[in-house]
Amino acid sequence: MQLHTLKPNTKRQKAKRVGRGGKRGTFSGKGTKGQKSRAGAGVKPGFRGADNRLWQLFPKQRGASKKPGSNRPHKKHRYYQLRHDKAAVVNVDVFNQFMEGEKVNPSLLVSRGIILSGQKTVKVLGSGTLKKKLEFEGFVFSASAKDKITQAGGKII
Repeated sequence: MQLHTLKPNTKRQKAKRVGRGGKRGTFSGKGTKGQKSRAGAGVKPGFRGADNRLWQLFPKQRGASKKPGSNRPHKKHRYYQLRHDKAAVVNVDVFNQFMEGEKVNPSLLVSRGIILSGQKTVKVLGSGTLKKKLEFEGFVFSASAKDKITQAGGKII
């Protein structure tokens, strides 16, 4: 047995040819007049009358233009805003669960499940109180968070 010799179990049905006399009537199930009743005519996918297609309404990806090899940016759309990645936010009181004198960095927070792994920067805010001396490395701090860490005897590296 080879692939080109395989045949289906059921025979193929021939497509029904409508509009050629017989018992289908004058309009052959296509209704009267209009674009969709004509032979060979039809509407494109996504056609919404005279309105724009849905994908034409939304802003497109900025960067490359339609010309191949070109990297000219598109015009900025009036409803489109470029959103930057925000830093993960952690309050000072979260660090009370670490051991005294431990060196804390963002990768340690990821391993403990406090922040998600995709976050690039971590900002420490000053909500709550810090009760342990810790060494902080690789964070961005608010002014109140820096004060609370230094008051608790911690270090910012």
